[in-house]
Amino acid sequence: MPVAISCQSLTKSFSARPLFRDISITIDDRERIGLIGPNGSGKSTLLKIMAGLYEPDAGTVTTRKFLNIAYLAQDNPYPPDAILRDVVAASLASEHIEESEKINRAEYTLSTLGFEELDAPVSSLSGGWRKRLALACALVKEPDFLLLDEPTNHLDLEGVLWLEDLLKSAPFAFILVSHDRNFLENVTNRTVELNSTYKDGYLSCKGPYSSYLEARAEYLSAQTNEQQALASKMRREVAWLQRGARARQTKSVGRIREAGKLFDEFAEVKARNNMTSSVNIDFSSSGRRTKELLVAKQIEKSLGGRKLFSGLDLVLSPKQKLGLVGTNGSGKTTLLRILADQIQPDKGTIKRADLLKIVWFDQNRDQLNKEITLKEALCPSGDSVVYRDRQIHVISWAKRFLFRPDQLPMPVSYLSGGEQARILIARLMLQEADLLILDEPTNDLDIASLEVLEESLEDFPGAVVLVTHDRYMIDTISTTILALDGEGGVSFFADYSQWESTRGSGGKNKGKNSSGSGGNSNGVGNKIGSSTSSVAVKNLKALSNNEKKELDQISVKVEEAEQALQAVRKRMEDPKVSANHVKLAEMMDELHKAETNVAKVFARWEELEARQAANK
Repeated sequence: MPVAISCQSLTKSFSARPLFRDISITIDDRERIGLIGPNGSGKSTLLKIMAGLYEPDAGTVTTRKFLNIAYLAQDNPYPPDAILRDVVAASLASEHIEESEKINRAEYTLSTLGFEELDAPVSSLSGGWRKRLALACALVKEPDFLLLDEPTNHLDLEGVLWLEDLLKSAPFAFILVSHDRNFLENVTNRTVELNSTYKDGYLSCKGPYSSYLEARAEYLSAQTNEQQALASKMRREVAWLQRGARARQTKSVGRIREAGKLFDEFAEVKARNNMTSSVNIDFSSSGRRTKELLVAKQIEKSLGGRKLFSGLDLVLSPKQKLGLVGTNGSGKTTLLRILADQIQPDKGTIKRADLLKIVWFDQNRDQLNKEITLKEALCPSGDSVVYRDRQIHVISWAKRFLFRPDQLPMPVSYLSGGEQARILIARLMLQEADLLILDEPTNDLDIASLEVLEESLEDFPGAVVLVTHDRYMIDTISTTILALDGEGGVSFFADYSQWESTRGSGGKNKGKNSSGSGGNSNGVGNKIGSSTSSVAVKNLKALSNNEKKELDQISVKVEEAEQALQAVRKRMEDPKVSANHVKLAEMMDELHKAETNVAKVFARWEELEARQAANK
């Protein structure tokens, strides 16, 4: 396949901070690359160099002749009073085409991306639709190659899935920066990680994100083995060099020179292996043993004359992890603010445990003063913080979140979005909590930080309420899913996969109002949305008497299947099982069978209900 872009020996630094050095990478015409790496590794900068917006300190970028490149930035500010079609048409300013053709192409592109009112002002758009507008400005150029920097930022789950479908069928090659692991898995055919841990400054592998995980494990294992081999060889050379003066007279000058190179090589490999550190996240719990931390009954809230949710019953208990899903504007953040006692519901009651300690993570980072220094943000007074009754010096505390000592005098506004997110998490960790409320905590965090955050939330003994468009995290963490449809309806689901299957089936997931309680799956009592179209429904066969009896009793089967699944999961938590790879493999098979059985029972339930509804 012809090469689209060739980067040779690229080096780039900002001030005294090196981003990457001597990077050489080629990209073919049909590749769909996921570019990942730690915060500050230079991913966005590399894209801007490829787009011609930045010049490298050294090295060259060569593109195929007549290659049409478009670039989608992380943030795309437009004048609030600008008209949508004019904004997109302006992207064609450098094209030598008639003005009427620019307008036609702008209108066609906007319509293709789902816009209806093409003469609406930018100020009328939500964050997700502004991201679509920015994408329209890139796609109207009809690129051969598209560079996308965090394209899923500001998109809700519906928007992310829409973008996935668009990129899967795209006629152009692309390279995208994203920390959304499901998104990377579904749209890419090559993964590149920028990281100074690797000898070449990056690791590249064919295939999606899952292939990269295998390649990374193999690489790091080989590099560890290389360090051990060099250490053994170095010990032999040191012993040789330390022999007596008479022996040294006959020593080969060449061997002494090679020994020096060996020491340098060992030091380099050891330094790279030591770079694989990650953020150390561990939230503090108050240790409260209250069974019910928060009980909400029949709560309702409307904004601007539109009902967001009504009749919601909710119980939050220790160890419950509630994932909150729904489109932008469906009321997720409003519900979080009600639970955090920042605003009151229009109707209903909320009872909180005495002296309930709530820790809140705000997606807008409003809690963070951008004018103070990093040191002041991490440690407001003195030179130490108190974490779990232990004093920790601010330098050690900063290192725990991958900040360098020389960054401490730096204003917060100079830091990247990911670094600012880590500051907020550091501050949250200093607060004891019974209930963690997290509104989009994953924004700007790199994948290594996401993995550590997931582990910390799973281990947190209190309750967690989580809003995130990161499907991998919400599926991993949540014990229960609460879906808001934005029209007043609420539904509980056993897990994210169950919710996703019902929303993908064409139903609106209004469901029946249901109580959520810690430890129980709550999906049992809900109606599952119909998966059939109106035409197909009319042709469904009526239920037989036996099938009617089966439908009456199927909730029991669902409960039994879910209990069996929970039992398998509990057995897998046994340290004796996790330490025995043979038993663990057997349990994984059992887990797969149990999950398959749950899905099968739910599918049967959905089928029977659809047929019953069609023949009433």
